Amino acid sequence: MKTAVEELSPTRVKLTVEVPFDELRPSLDAAYKKVAQQVRVPGFRPGKVPARIIEQRFGRAVVLEETLNDAVPKLYSQAVDEVDVFPVSQPDIEVTKIEDGDQIEFTAEVDIRPNFDVPDYAGLEVTVDSAEVSDADIDTQLDALRQRFATLTGVERAATKTDYVVMDLRAEIDGNNIEEQQANEVSYEVGAGSVLQGLDDALEGMSAGDEKSFKTELVGGENAGEEADVIITVKSVKEKVLPELDDEFAQLASEFDTLDELKDSIREQARRNKLVDQVVQAREKALEALLGQIDIPIPDSALKAEVDARKHNNEHQIAESGLSKDAFYRLYQTTEEERLAEFDTNSAKAIKTGFVLDKIVKAEELGVSEQELTNFVVRRAMQMGVQPNQLAQHLADNDQLTLAMVEIVRDKAKTVIGDAAKVVDTEGNEVDLKAIYTEINGEEVTEEAAEADSEE
Repeated sequence: MKTAVEELSPTRVKLTVEVPFDELRPSLDAAYKKVAQQVRVPGFRPGKVPARIIEQRFGRAVVLEETLNDAVPKLYSQAVDEVDVFPVSQPDIEVTKIEDGDQIEFTAEVDIRPNFDVPDYAGLEVTVDSAEVSDADIDTQLDALRQRFATLTGVERAATKTDYVVMDLRAEIDGNNIEEQQANEVSYEVGAGSVLQGLDDALEGMSAGDEKSFKTELVGGENAGEEADVIITVKSVKEKVLPELDDEFAQLASEFDTLDELKDSIREQARRNKLVDQVVQAREKALEALLGQIDIPIPDSALKAEVDARKHNNEHQIAESGLSKDAFYRLYQTTEEERLAEFDTNSAKAIKTGFVLDKIVKAEELGVSEQELTNFVVRRAMQMGVQPNQLAQHLADNDQLTLAMVEIVRDKAKTVIGDAAKVVDTEGNEVDLKAIYTEINGEEVTEEAAEADSEE
């Protein structure tokens, strides 16, 4: 087989592949067997029709077509490997010559990862946050812990922000009650920011037994997007009471006997989290610095595929939320126009990042061990709240194990870049990433491990 490469643009090539007919023999034999199974010839059992009878009755062209259908995709993959190009789209293949018994020729136009060199990333200077733990950090953690153990106490007054109300809700359009837009005994924190615009404003100042209506746009159901009158009936008002910060609280909220011991534990965990954050920041910022030094043209097909995938995922999220499109974007404090603009920008960046990391993976000869793949599946399963074997089966059934391995080796490439950087914190102190690895369980800190550690 002989392959010629013509560069059509920095991101697209045309391969011209010439193949001696002898190399088609396995596919030709398979084609005869397949056709023999499909045709019915008197006097012969299915699958037992001789090749010469097939050609006499149905023509050589039928067999050649089946041969090429089987052989060309394999020959294309072989040609890609031989000429060392990295396709990022499905090829446009055209068989241009068939000389039966002699050779065939086909062309394949395909978008590719453009050629580029990765600059030296040793010594990239990056600045990360300080790992120093302040009293304010401890207070923030303690406050979050107190919120978890807060109690609700009924009050005989009007509701204000941070109070909880128990209420009944119903909606009317032109005086007609919308059955699916009603709920009873709903507990809600005033000021939490409901997607139902106007709810928080309406609730402030209401007391138990009060009823009030306000106009708003419905956010879900068959009438999503329509203006309606929403009627609130407040059943009760409760205020949140936080526990006192004392030894008794420490015993309630932790395994410690005293508040000082609890604070010391929180301080140590906060310091650990900040060290992990330094590692993640170093890798991300070193990668950003490296990307800033490289100009890479992005193949149109790859960009379109990435943007389309993000749009599809976004539409799925909206459908799953049960909200109207406007309400969904309000929930995330953005607009559809802003979200679509983000897709364009982030998609281009994601593709460029993948190109660079894949180059480093190849240059550093990074791979994935079976144990690393197992660890990845276990961590991801924990995040998703499913059983690891269930997730592993899903990945295998949907041909996604390769994508998982790509994610793992790209994470390794980020580690390579971060480890090669010169890292200082905002106070000007040098940050030794390897010393952090040693301190934190003596292991390398992957981004997923960092997430898991910060959640403890």
